[in-house]
Amino acid sequence: MRVALGCDHGGFELKQEIMKHLEERNIEYKDYGCHSTQSTDYPIYAKKVAHGILDGECDLGILVCGTGIGISITANKIKGIRAAVCTDCFTAEATRLHNDANILALGGRVVGPGLALKIVDTFLDTPFSNEERHIRRIAQIETE
Repeated sequence: MRVALGCDHGGFELKQEIMKHLEERNIEYKDYGCHSTQSTDYPIYAKKVAHGILDGECDLGILVCGTGIGISITANKIKGIRAAVCTDCFTAEATRLHNDANILALGGRVVGPGLALKIVDTFLDTPFSNEERHIRRIAQIETE
């Protein structure tokens, strides 16, 4: 598995924690930026991560901004991306099982690093259920 990572300035510090955690778990990742706490625009990095997944460079993505909301809205504008803001492990598990979400969005100013890393593990370790009802619902999301 290869994970695409992206953030804005509000998510930079949490992204650094996530990178260390992925290294400890021997999970390969690609960092699409940003690379400092200097103010920047989150849509740039949401789009880079989304296209990294769609282009096959990475399997799943993690995006971090101040709240997780703006960066996930941007990613969800891209056909084929299902980004979910998660603030707990139950939501992270459910969005993988039921929605086959391919991007986890976190709020660097909302979730502390301890919980965030548990959410990351849950998201990455939970496979899609492949149940017919969920496949049907995802197809309904994708058609418009």
